Amino acid sequence: MFGASSAGHASIETMKKHLKTFLGLALLVATFGAFAYYLNGHRELLTQLRHIHPGILVLLLALYAVWFGALAWVMQISLRMYRKKMGLQENFLLSAYSNLANFFGPGQSGPGVRAIYLKKKHNLRVKDYIFATLLYYAFYSILSAFMLMAGSRAWWQTAVVVLAAAGGSAVVLKWYARKSQIKDGDGLNPVTLIWLFTATALQMLAQIGIYWVEVHAVAPQASFSQALTYTGAANFALFVALTPGAIGIRESFLLFSQHLHHLGSNIIVSANVIDRAVYLVFLGLLFVLVLSLHASRKFKFAQNMKADDIEDASDADELPVSDKS
Repeated sequence: MFGASSAGHASIETMKKHLKTFLGLALLVATFGAFAYYLNGHRELLTQLRHIHPGILVLLLALYAVWFGALAWVMQISLRMYRKKMGLQENFLLSAYSNLANFFGPGQSGPGVRAIYLKKKHNLRVKDYIFATLLYYAFYSILSAFMLMAGSRAWWQTAVVVLAAAGGSAVVLKWYARKSQIKDGDGLNPVTLIWLFTATALQMLAQIGIYWVEVHAVAPQASFSQALTYTGAANFALFVALTPGAIGIRESFLLFSQHLHHLGSNIIVSANVIDRAVYLVFLGLLFVLVLSLHASRKFKFAQNMKADDIEDASDADELPVSDKS
């Protein structure tokens, strides 16, 4: 009976391993398909890529790498709020998958991917993850409000809008904390909040650099203050990104805010085409890195299995002959 039970358990574990392998392959195929489908519907991106100066492309990819690192840092800090830990490689893979989901999936699919994974893998309650994400969104909206107004309006108008963003964020956070019975844990303290604000600010700086380079490539006469206001307006599209990659949503926000940044519609369209083309290249590089990391893990696993087999064989050679049979 015991032997039959052990065999059944081994069979279930084998099935689980095969299922994980199948799901992994299915995810890779789906990602390849998403890239192909997106490029087929947006051929202008390939045309634009051929006209981008290599130096600008490298600079934008470097800025996107900083932006990606800031997002991964935000997730690490969010986990620290609830005394959870995650390795760098795991953080990179989860951040990469969630960014791919955000771009190709409807709405903001990335946070959903992270919430499900963190609950299953790290036992982090979804309501706790949502609260940490709302804290990040609060800092994001406050900084974006500052950028939107600081580049084009008087200091007191900027202060009013920033205070309004801060007040609205505080109301949402208090409402959700009361509704979901969120309690201040050991990790949810002023020091952690300062780190979260710093990581969000780093992301904002990277985004300012990205949009400044893109706008300047199209309109060299554009000023930095215009790029600052442009970035603030583009950032607010995050909250209503209902289409894959926020296509059309970001452009609408930028067109509606033209009286603030004073950039023409042709500049907005051209800069956004450059941005989506470069970001698609960045996602492609991320995908290649994800594939290489998965291949490396498989190779190390195979090496460990071979080492274990050799060790088992050497141990068996030391046993009496009667014990081998």
